[in-house]
Amino acid sequence: MDELTEIPQMTLEFFGINLVFNTQTILMTWVVMAALIGFGFLATKKIGFLPNPFQVVGELLVTVFQGLTLDALGEDLAKKYFPLICGLFMFLLLSNWLGIIPELSEPTKDLNTPLGLGIMGFCIAHYSGIKAKGFKAYVKGYTEPIIFLAPLNVIGEISKVISISFRLFGNIMGGAIIILVVSHLVYSLILPPALNLFFGLFVGTIQAFVFTMLTLVYISVQVN
Repeated sequence: MDELTEIPQMTLEFFGINLVFNTQTILMTWVVMAALIGFGFLATKKIGFLPNPFQVVGELLVTVFQGLTLDALGEDLAKKYFPLICGLFMFLLLSNWLGIIPELSEPTKDLNTPLGLGIMGFCIAHYSGIKAKGFKAYVKGYTEPIIFLAPLNVIGEISKVISISFRLFGNIMGGAIIILVVSHLVYSLILPPALNLFFGLFVGTIQAFVFTMLTLVYISVQVN
C-alpha cells in the first residue's frame, strides 16, 4: 500500500513559507501535456481528403464538442469557449488513461489536479456571468427568490467546486485502491489487468466527460 501513502514531494522555501510540490503529479502532468502537443502535431501535420488516424480522432473530438458547446452557449459564446471545453476533456481523458501504462500514474489521482481544474471552471463561469449580465444583475441573482436566501445561494455555488472536484478524485483514487488491493490478493494475475483497463478506459472516459460537461453547464447557467 506504500504506492498510495508515499507521495514523492519537493519542498522549497519562499520568503519563510514552505512550498510543497508533488513531483510525481507534476511529472505526470507534463507527460500528458507533451502527449497532447504530439497529438496536435500529428493530427495537423498532413491534413488531406484522406485523413490519417490522428486527424480522424481530432476531427471527431472537434465535431462532438463544438456541437455540445454550441447547444449550451449559443453561436457567439461557443466560438470563445469551445477550445477550453475540448482541451479540458482531452487533458482529463489522457490523465485518467495514464494509469494504464506501467510505472505511470494518473495526475487526477492527486486532489490538487481536479480541485485546481474545478476552481478554474468556477472562476471562468462567474467571470463570464458578470461579463454577460453586468455586475449588478449578477449580484441580484443571489438574492432570488428572496434576499434571505443569498447565503444559501453563495454556499450552493461554492459547493459546486467541491462536488465536481471530489467526484473525479474519488472515482480515480477509488479505482487505484481497488486495483492495488486485488493485485495483492491474487498476486497480480488475470483479474488486475482487466480491472486496470476497466477503471482506466471506461471509468476514466466517463469521468472526464462528466467533469467537462458539468463545467460547460456551470458556464451556461451563469451566462444565460
